[in-house]
Amino acid sequence: MATIITEECINCGACEPECPNTAIYEGGVQWEGNDGALHDALSEDLYYIVPEKCTECVGFFDQEQCAAVCPVDCCIPDPDIPETEEVLLERVKVLHPDAEIPDPPPSRFRT
Repeated sequence: MATIITEECINCGACEPECPNTAIYEGGVQWEGNDGALHDALSEDLYYIVPEKCTECVGFFDQEQCAAVCPVDCCIPDPDIPETEEVLLERVKVLHPDAEIPDPPPSRFRT
């Protein structure tokens, strides 16, 4: 499942630079798709995570980096978008076609 940022967010911005997929944006800021197209912000007031770009850090880390640095624990799995490790790993390959992902890949599913 994609990770979401809940309303408890204090807009500290700690999460944004930690995302290996540039899936996190400041509230009100348009997000950029893989094709370079800009899309409307998913939140006007709080940082947000674009589900199409979120891989829960699968392939890079064994836990979501946004959640690891969040001082108020507001980065949580989205119960409305359940995804398997395989789906997330395929997304990693699309987002980072040149990345060398170890086998097995780092993943929260393996902790």
